[in-house]
Amino acid sequence: MAMAEPQGPKKGDKTKTSTDRRGGWLSRIAPGVRGAFAKRETPENLWVKCPDTGEMIYRSDLEAALWVTPAGRHMRIGPEARFKFTFDEGQYESLPTPSVVEDPLKFSDGKPYKDRLAAARKSTGEQDAMAIGYGKVGGVDAVVLVQDFAFMGGSLGMAAGEGFIAAAKAALAREVPLIAFTAAGGARMQEGALSLMQMARTTLAINELNDAALPYVVVLTDPTTGGVTASYAMLGDVHLAEPGALIGFAGPRVIEQTIRETLPPGFQRSEYLVEKGMVDRVTARKDLPSTLGSILGTLMLGRGRKAA
Repeated sequence: MAMAEPQGPKKGDKTKTSTDRRGGWLSRIAPGVRGAFAKRETPENLWVKCPDTGEMIYRSDLEAALWVTPAGRHMRIGPEARFKFTFDEGQYESLPTPSVVEDPLKFSDGKPYKDRLAAARKSTGEQDAMAIGYGKVGGVDAVVLVQDFAFMGGSLGMAAGEGFIAAAKAALAREVPLIAFTAAGGARMQEGALSLMQMARTTLAINELNDAALPYVVVLTDPTTGGVTASYAMLGDVHLAEPGALIGFAGPRVIEQTIRETLPPGFQRSEYLVEKGMVDRVTARKDLPSTLGSILGTLMLGRGRKAA
């Protein structure tokens, strides 16, 4: 039996064509109208919540304010933003950080250390917690080292230690000051004693700067604690701190549990530590470049006189 050939829609049929399904009558009458009412995607992280007041701040406004909220909270920032805010006109040369053996102890705390490193690198775009830049700060040539708290809490491990030493060597080679922006929860437990060894190694690098009469200035940012505070964070010629930064060895909760006493208000914050002589000056982020330039210019002037 012969089969009938399929026929297309006849005049008057209600069958919809592909054109009808795609656009409908509205697209045939006014093609631009359909797009005007289409659902628009909202960019992620458009708003940032102030940790102190709970106020929602437009991200671009916060960036324009150097990541300082209207309440005065100095938010944590990464190396890229820090370099941009610190160097004159945001111009600098990025210097490499040395490579080290990864996971020498084959450590796992429920998640392999290598997996934690991979996750941190993916989220920050950095190889480890240290980043180095070279340029002018307040008109003075300087090497700047930035510790990124977003990378595993800025913890001090072999890579971070090598990064600090590389920054010190770069300053020595160029005969310029070294500025270190610290931010860390302490030593990296996944590297055990190898992490603790970096405290001594970074101290020796600072001694070389001292022998060469090159200034070493530390800017303490929130938070700077643990083995970092017990080593290079407290060995500077001058110690500046951002407002409200937590600075100490053990955290306040641990101290309270140990001594069984309530700590005074603002304990271990930068303003409190200025009063106790642990920090030389609390400086707002917007004022750091000019303040650093003034300090470095004065210290390098003394070095020039000594050389003469």
